[in-house]
Amino acid sequence: MSRLATRFEALAKTGRKALIPFITAGDPKPDFTVPLMHAMVKAGVDVIELGVPFSDPMADGPVIQRASERALAHKMSLKRTLEIAMEFRKTDQETPVVLMGYLNPIEAMGYENFANAAQRADIDGVLTVDLPPEEGVECSALLKARGIDPIFLLAPNSTDERVKKMDAVGSGYIYYVSLKGVTGAGHLDATDVENKVQQIKTNTKLPIAIGFGVKDAETAKTIARFGDGVVIGSALISKVEENLDDVERASHEIIELLVSIRQALDS
Repeated sequence: MSRLATRFEALAKTGRKALIPFITAGDPKPDFTVPLMHAMVKAGVDVIELGVPFSDPMADGPVIQRASERALAHKMSLKRTLEIAMEFRKTDQETPVVLMGYLNPIEAMGYENFANAAQRADIDGVLTVDLPPEEGVECSALLKARGIDPIFLLAPNSTDERVKKMDAVGSGYIYYVSLKGVTGAGHLDATDVENKVQQIKTNTKLPIAIGFGVKDAETAKTIARFGDGVVIGSALISKVEENLDDVERASHEIIELLVSIRQALDS
């Protein structure tokens, strides 16, 4: 059983919800990421989504776009992101790590080379924003053969047929995009999210993590009732952007926000 399956199963047994932070590898500088990952684990996160910096992150809002730009200025890449994951694994063998990014760097590396590199880095899941399940069969098979979960994004207008396809091709969890637009955009409609997640659950047994609009503890607590976990990204990366001259303060504010969300989810 994968780390992701084990983690979600343990959470379900205790009635808890997964807290899944997203951060961009190498933002605002490469040596910031691993210490932050360890600090987030101590704050009570369950899974870490590690963003691969990319020059054209089409699904991301301005906050995460600028994070990619800062990381790329430090020569961050898919290869270096995997090296960060390997560094994290030296002292944490339990926390699932999911790579989240875009297809171009993976294609440039080659599917098989990437799958082998991800396995060496002890990656648990790969979420490729612009690789739909219909076109991801080859890459998904290579990942699954190495014990890595391919994870897919599900949109508010996804059909039952598409949910079933993601259930068949994917594993680990389904990432439900709770609103139309880019990361960090818009205002969540809790009723819409609840209705859609209930519909999704009739077509998959995979855990459902909800993201794209979770900004604070109150939102997280509300949304978590409908799925199995919440993903928070832009609100965390905003703390980095607001404290570029004081990364220790940025880390402190990120951890403070995550602790408040953890407490809200568990209350």
